[in-house]
Amino acid sequence: MRRKRLRSLRSVLARSTTFSLDVLDAVPVRVEADVRPGLPGLTLVGLGDTAVREARERVSSAIANAGLKLPQRRMVVHMAPAWLRKRGSSFDLPIACALLAASGQLAPDHLDGVGLVGELSLAGEVRPVSGIVAIALAARDAGLERLMVPVDNAAQAALVEDVDLVPVATLVEAIEVLAGRRAARSAAAPVCDRVDDGLDLADVRGQDDAVRALEIAAAGRHNLLLVGPPGTGKTMLARRLPSILPRLEPTAALDAMRIRSVTGVGQAGVFDDRPPFRAPHHTITPIGIVGGGVPPRAGEVTLAHHGVLFLDEFGEFSRIALEALRQLLEDRFVAIARGGRSALLPSDVQLVAAMNPCPCGRGGLQCRCSEADIERYRRRISGPLLDRIDLLAPVMRPDVEAKDKRSRSSATIAERVLEARERQRARQGCVNAVLNDRGLRDKAAISSEAHALLDELYARGTLSMRGAHRVLRVARTVADLDGDAAVDKSALGRALTMRQDLSSDEPSELVA
Repeated sequence: MRRKRLRSLRSVLARSTTFSLDVLDAVPVRVEADVRPGLPGLTLVGLGDTAVREARERVSSAIANAGLKLPQRRMVVHMAPAWLRKRGSSFDLPIACALLAASGQLAPDHLDGVGLVGELSLAGEVRPVSGIVAIALAARDAGLERLMVPVDNAAQAALVEDVDLVPVATLVEAIEVLAGRRAARSAAAPVCDRVDDGLDLADVRGQDDAVRALEIAAAGRHNLLLVGPPGTGKTMLARRLPSILPRLEPTAALDAMRIRSVTGVGQAGVFDDRPPFRAPHHTITPIGIVGGGVPPRAGEVTLAHHGVLFLDEFGEFSRIALEALRQLLEDRFVAIARGGRSALLPSDVQLVAAMNPCPCGRGGLQCRCSEADIERYRRRISGPLLDRIDLLAPVMRPDVEAKDKRSRSSATIAERVLEARERQRARQGCVNAVLNDRGLRDKAAISSEAHALLDELYARGTLSMRGAHRVLRVARTVADLDGDAAVDKSALGRALTMRQDLSSDEPSELVA
């Protein structure tokens, strides 16, 4: 009798494994539930936010309404590591399972090697959570045998291979599957999004030069700036760029899906391997562009990772936001530090921008702006930022004969772009836009005449060192589109012509 009484006074400890979202990644979290004699109550510790603290009420009601019993003893739940801020409602299911295991309603060893995520309703239903792709990737890296997820998240989590998913709809189903009393249901296969959005370059009329610049930008993944009066088709051209871009490779597509899953962008359960296209409004804050805040959040450059960042009305963005783009366009990542936290966010984007030639937008003979107004407007785009743009394409009003001439279709241009990308991949393993200086020397195959012309322009101060390298990369893309093995003077001349000086209303006469 005394031994039975002593056993009833002992505390019982059970553990479950879950994950906490940390900016864009998921971090493993160990949920420890301790049930011991004392006044009945549930205490949650481990640096949780409001949603985590409110789990106490959700878990209590869900257990009761599921026909299970919450022990009338003192219960303490700790989420380790204690220094990591826990956010969101995905901790409900692992907390409930750990408490049921600590109270003897589930064998504690049934939680070994299993990751659990899910929000509980008061009726005991398991609701979907955000960041499921990042969680599935973390579960795979952690070597867990199974990952128990809400049914509504199963299709999206199935995007990650080599993870044994266990979809559940209710808390009772989760307990029975863990105990081996019910077979786990199979996870639904993800749906591949191949829907055509209907945007085609054949809709563009009378802008052959601009379409050619768009083709070169897509083939080499170069940054592009479209300059012209309102109504000439700058935005129309930029929004059709994704229609000629190749589909993302599986690794890059999964990386983009991870970002969409954490930030809540895109359709859940749909595998979309198209490059992301983000077009923020010009009133966006610098933090909205780059990322930051407390807690740190991803900005538009991270949401456009592996895709296109389109900035319409380029000159209307705040100067701070534009200058913040300078470093990340070179580094292809963002280092932010906010509220005692630091994070590295990916930002491998292709920048496409559009702007008017002057404040009134008319440009040329119809312009009503003074020279001071034009100079002040163009100074909003700094020289260092402009130097990081590879192609500067004028988009002017077509004449009467050309305004009804249709452009080539996106399907036709996409084939040429894909062929050029394959040549780049076979030659150097990457697109020309990210080819480093050594790769330019070893792989670009520049002719002696082209080298001499480039050296002459650099000596005259027409190009900076960075500008000369960018011109070489564009020239290499022009040669790839033409199927040429070497970059000759003609390809370099075309690349130089498209690097037009914004301070001039006429195309730059860089090549005699």
